[in-house]
Order: sequence, then C-alpha cells, then structure tokens
Amino acid sequence: MSLDPFPGFRSLETHHCVTGSMLHIYQAQGNTISEDMLLGLGSGLGFVYWHQKGAPPMLGGRANVARPGEEGLEITAARRTGVRAVRHSTGSAHKAEAALIDLLEAGQPVMLQVDMGFLPYMEGLPDGFHFGYHVIAVGGYDPPSRQVLVADRDLPLHPVSLEDLARARGSTYKPFPPRNTWYTFDFGEERPPRPSEVHEAVGEVCHGMLAAPISNLGVRGIRKAAVEVGRWPDRMDEASLRDACINAFLFIDAAGGTGGGIFRRMYARFLVEAATILEYPGLAEAGSDLLAIGEAWQDIATQFSLAAGSPNPQEALAPIPPRLLDVAEQEEEVWVAVGECLGPAPAA
Repeated sequence: MSLDPFPGFRSLETHHCVTGSMLHIYQAQGNTISEDMLLGLGSGLGFVYWHQKGAPPMLGGRANVARPGEEGLEITAARRTGVRAVRHSTGSAHKAEAALIDLLEAGQPVMLQVDMGFLPYMEGLPDGFHFGYHVIAVGGYDPPSRQVLVADRDLPLHPVSLEDLARARGSTYKPFPPRNTWYTFDFGEERPPRPSEVHEAVGEVCHGMLAAPISNLGVRGIRKAAVEVGRWPDRMDEASLRDACINAFLFIDAAGGTGGGIFRRMYARFLVEAATILEYPGLAEAGSDLLAIGEAWQDIATQFSLAAGSPNPQEALAPIPPRLLDVAEQEEEVWVAVGECLGPAPAA
C-alpha cells in the first residue's frame, strides 16, 4: 500500500471544516490566503436559532450556507479570489464514487460534504450524533487498498476506506443530509480579493445581522434564542434538555468547528485584515470589540456544558437567557459601528 498525499498537499490545523477544507485546496495550489479571510470573503458569519422537529435546537453562527437564494460560502469566497468553484451532487453513490476516483487519479484534491457521524476517525461524539454539513478535503488515493487520505480540522491526515466514505457521503440523517456533494476548483484566474469585494462581503454580513428577514436570524435571532432557551425546561424532558445543551455547546465552542465564540473569533481577525485592505481603521477596532463578544459567547458555551452535566440542568440553564440578551445588545452595537465604518464602496 502506498497512501501518500498528493504533491503540494499537506496537513494543516484549521478552525472550521468548510474554510479549513478550502484552505487545504488553496494551499495545495500555492495560495497563502488565510482561513479567516475565506470566512469573511464568503460572507460566512451570521446567527440562526433553529429547532426542527425530532432534532435538538441549534444556535448557529454561520451564514451563506447555500439555502435557497444563497450562493454558499464555498462559491462566494472562491469567486472573490478569482477562483471558479462548482458544487456537484448526485443521488447515486456509484456516480459519486466514480467522479471522486476520476479526480483523484488525475492528482486533484477534492472537497467533500459528509456526515461526520460516519467518519471512522471521529472520536468523542455523542452516541447517535450525526451532522451532514461537515466538509473534508481528500488529498491522496491508493487504488489497490481503496483508501483515501482525508484532511480534517486536526493535524493528522486520516486514511479512510472508500466504503466508509460512501456511508458518510450518502447519509440521509436530517437536517443536513450531504447528498453526495463535492466541489471542484479552477485556479486558472486566481487573484487577491479586490477592495470592492472585501467591502461587499463585510456589508453583506452587517446587513444580515441587523436586517434579517425573519426573527430567528441575525441579532433578532439571538434575542429569540434568549426567549426560546428560557422555555426549554418547560418543553423538554430531562434527557432532551441535556442533549439540547450539549448541542448548543458544540455549535458555539471551538470543539464544534467554529474557531471559538461561534465564529466571532475568526471573523474578528478577518475584520483586522479587511481594515488594512480597505484602509478603514475603524474595522480593526470593531474586530477587537467582536473578539470580546466571542469571549462572551464562550462563557455561554461553558454554561451550556455545565447545564448538560448538572444534577439540575433546569437550574443551571437559568443564567443563559439574560446572557444571550446582553450579547444581542453588544452585537447590535458592533454591527452598527461596522456599517458606519464602511462608507461608499471602493471602485471595482
């Protein structure tokens, strides 16, 4: 067996599965863009409170996740660096594997959407946990053993059989079944992001946080989450309440792939980079404020974790709703400040 990474493909420790996988693909092409910049260019920060029947509630910090009417972070960030990214999917496991093998035999790393609950190297997940909007980069292939090398957020490259990979790609668990989705990238016209594109990206996130179209998104969504979390003890039995707290912790904490502080730490660093590109020092100040808000989110994540393991989770959950309301006020102030910093868009 000779399962080695492709030339130029190397292991990187990353923060978020989507931007981290893109970073692996970009660095294999010799592009040194930062992961934080990919998140920012992809208009990838937001907030959503979502509770689908049969699943624990979710407090999510991502935006531009390819809902109807959205391009998706992967496509948007690539476009703003001159890279053509294409999303593919199929209902056929056979076609999905054949397309993957064709690309790998050509020496091309491939980005795949998978259910992390089926990845054999994932340890420490709650029993029965499934999340189908996890993204990995495949950067090596050994045909005789039918194994690939997977780059995830941790440093090692993981050998995974094509059989295990097929299960992860074809999972039907809701709310995010991966549907055998994969991405290809054409770097023929790659370039640094233009100031106008950085300006546009920041403006989109700012608008999404302050002027969300429905009440479970943006700053309004954080306020709604405060109300809904306060109702959890009356609406859930103890086991469901503990599961909800664990889920909330994972979607905020770095362990869940947010970079810490429900993506606020990553986006704060992007704002500092954007301040230099746009020559708007106020964005760096906003980045510093957002970093502090990320720490407040981390405190909330810790409280969720404590509630999950508490003898009395209902009582341990009680401090969280007022903390969420405080964070909503702080976020509103930051996003208003960001909007005031932007001014007219630079020339394209």
